[in-house]
Amino acid sequence: MSNRLQESQRFPPLQTKTIHGDLISIPDHSVPFVHLQFRRFAGCPICNLHLKEFTARNAEIRSAGIKEVVVFHSADDELLPFQGAFPFAVIGDPNKKLYRRYGISTSLASVLHPTVWPAIFQGLLTRERPSIQISPNGGLLGLTADFLIANNGQVNAVHYGKHADDHWSVEQLLTLAARAPVHRLQSDLVDV
Repeated sequence: MSNRLQESQRFPPLQTKTIHGDLISIPDHSVPFVHLQFRRFAGCPICNLHLKEFTARNAEIRSAGIKEVVVFHSADDELLPFQGAFPFAVIGDPNKKLYRRYGISTSLASVLHPTVWPAIFQGLLTRERPSIQISPNGGLLGLTADFLIANNGQVNAVHYGKHADDHWSVEQLLTLAARAPVHRLQSDLVDV
């Protein structure tokens, strides 16, 4: 897709509301980095399993100067019962406008790739998980994406998933952030 983001380009600014009605802006000048991740639908067992790791390690992620923002192609009312308790921003995008804007597509490979099935079963076996819909909003074939965006708007790292279980782990994210240049904005500088 021609509108896919590339490393080192400027992130097209985004201002939207979370599922709790809070206004969020990317880039965010109050933190060194935003990790913008695109997941699939609210009941996706893979996505929810993946985000449990991010929830469990949220303090470590924040200590590294990273703000988590997660987008699902589900409506807010579908997301609130389970994703509403996450300690980071969650955005509902039921019409997939943001997915199209940043070049995130769908593929039959999203659920047919051999590594996907163990993750699906593991996600289904977890205690607290959303119920799976037969025909979720936005479909079952959505792909994932991860972007690490500096506070000056530079895209430091990009990953477009090739299947439903193809995303950055917390370790990968922390490594990418540690290697990325930290940008100090003029407003952050203090005259001595």
